[in-house]
Parts: sequence; structure tokens; C-alpha cells
Amino acid sequence: MNIYVVTHPQATHHVDGLVGGWFDSDLTDLGRRQADAIAAELAQEIAGEPVDIVSSDLRRASRTSRTIAARLGTEPRQDRDLREKSYGEAEGRPQSWLRERQIPLPPVGDRLRHDEGIVGAETRWQLAERAYAAMRRIETSGAANTIVVTHGGAATLLLAAWIGMPIESSGQVQFGLTSGGITKLHLDARNHSHAIAYLNRTTHLAA
Repeated sequence: MNIYVVTHPQATHHVDGLVGGWFDSDLTDLGRRQADAIAAELAQEIAGEPVDIVSSDLRRASRTSRTIAARLGTEPRQDRDLREKSYGEAEGRPQSWLRERQIPLPPVGDRLRHDEGIVGAETRWQLAERAYAAMRRIETSGAANTIVVTHGGAATLLLAAWIGMPIESSGQVQFGLTSGGITKLHLDARNHSHAIAYLNRTTHLAA
């Protein structure tokens, strides 16, 4: 089993300095070109093998998944559990608005259930529950190759679920995932180990 976790490429909220979360921003022109590059990279890696594609339903991810699917001759499906963490009333506002009001995560204690003081925002625990549930469905789907198009925060927790990190411990973890990166997860059929074959590959974006 191979799972390719793709963090969506550049979106309009990135360049406009706005809070993302569930704010339904779209890809920029550069983001669309990056999606094409991601699709070409995955097409070369998977090389005609059967593939399942599942994506967050937010436009910046779903548009990326459709670009990849068109290149691979298939259709993507959507899973709302792959959305980024909701930032409630901060979504779509300037990042400075959030920084002025947000209560930062504490260094110790229950970071997963921390209330950051933003009305309607999810806790990291709620995001973790969604991501862990999504990974369980992906792992049990039976697909030899799955491409997952998601967001940076959600992707970190997908990886935590993949390596078997207890959800209660996931409040401390953060992987270095950037927009447009590809991470390959591999299940060894012989010893059943859950490997991270490579993390946040971005060489395709340079081209």
C-alpha cells in the first residue's frame, strides 16, 4: 500500500494574508501551475497503476485533486474530514486580526483541547479526531495506491495516525509540510511496518 499525502499548493488566502481554515479560498494562477506539476510528478511515480484519489471538499484542495485525477484518468472523491482546522469567526479575516486575539498553545498541558479564544474555532482535538478517522478509512479501503489532497495542519495529524501515534500524544507533533509538497507513506506487506518513504517532496515545484 502506498499513500501519497499532498498539501494543496498556493491559494488566494496565502497571498492575501488571510486566515484559511474553512474559508473557501481558491488556487492562485501559480497554485494551478503547481497543481499541474504535482499531477505530473504523481503520474510518473504511480506509472499507470490503479489509484484512488480522495480530497478535502474545500476548493483549493478539490481543484488540486481534479487536476491530478484528470492526469491519471480517474475521478476524485471528497471527504470533509480532510478539511483544515476551522478557525471560526477568524476565517477570511487578516492574519493580524487572528494574531491579536488568539491565545497561543501552552508549552505543556492539554494542548489538544486548548481553547484559543476564537468563537467557533475547532480545537486541535477535533481536528485530530477527523484526521484519524479519515486515515482509518484510507487504510482499510483496500486500494494499492491512494492520493490524499488535504491541508498542512490536517496532514500532520494524518501522518501521526499513520505511524500509530496515540491521538492523545498528537498535540505535540508537527511535521514540516509546505504548500504543494508530497509525502509518501508505504505499508510493507512483509513486516507490516508503516513507513514514511519521503517527507514533503517539493522538487517538482522548482520545475
